[in-house]
Amino acid sequence: MNRIETLQQYLAASPDDPFLQHAMALEYIKLGDDGQARPLFERVLAKNPGYTGSYYHLAKLLERNGETGAAIQVYEQGMAACKQAGENHNYNELQAAYEDLVYS
Repeated sequence: MNRIETLQQYLAASPDDPFLQHAMALEYIKLGDDGQARPLFERVLAKNPGYTGSYYHLAKLLERNGETGAAIQVYEQGMAACKQAGENHNYNELQAAYEDLVYS
């Protein structure tokens, strides 16, 4: 059984688990399937805006797909969520990626 199949089984039992949704999205990204990954990241953040790791990956996905404005917005939302949660490491990663996009 591959990782996606395993995660699908776990998600069937816990469909709202943000960790499982995030992990599934990352597996789809590894396969180059941004179309399957995007709604998973969006669902994680809609229900769990404090799940800060998903902001970076969603914003990078949007960048890859030429949605610069949407990526900037996601970076900004993520930085705000990190600041609120006191997550300095994630904040710094988001800020660096944001600055690379905006100032490059």
